[in-house]
Amino acid sequence: MPDKCHCGAMVDAQGLHGFVCKKAPGRPARHRALNDLVARSMVSGGIPCTKEPLGLSRSDGKRPDGLSLVPWKAGKPLTWDVTVICPLADSCVAAAARESGSVAEEAATRKTAKYSNIQARHIFQSVAVESLGPINASGRVLSKLGRKLADQSGDDREISFLFRRLSVLIQRYNAILLHDCFVKEEEE
Repeated sequence: MPDKCHCGAMVDAQGLHGFVCKKAPGRPARHRALNDLVARSMVSGGIPCTKEPLGLSRSDGKRPDGLSLVPWKAGKPLTWDVTVICPLADSCVAAAARESGSVAEEAATRKTAKYSNIQARHIFQSVAVESLGPINASGRVLSKLGRKLADQSGDDREISFLFRRLSVLIQRYNAILLHDCFVKEEEE
């Protein structure tokens, strides 16, 4: 039986609308949790960082999600921005049908273009994750971060652990988004 979401859209029995709803209450929490995971991993890997750094604004006033406080490569600090994209969105279905991970790749490309104005002074990496699947090529920065974690701890499994933490975080918030798209009727 169809139900209504917080945004007013109809939600079918499968509840797929919760993954693409722009007003889903779990979306900002998922973004913060994912950015926290990246930042905590940086610090655990011996790379001091700050979240939402001031002074790196785009022309629209938005800023990246994080900045390493020490050089990452070639004397430049790393800046990153996290994005989660759903392959079920109407604008993504065709790309998702062509190739696994292509939706995350496209999201990463769009995000990189948005931050092109800081790339002369910083190394920018988008951390793009599909809500129902692959992590994009920014997985390379996560792999490098996992290697730094492995160097710190002496455990070569740190790369795998980092990707597993990321996967569990996405699955957890998928459940939250699915749950939150169904509005409970108030009892009279």
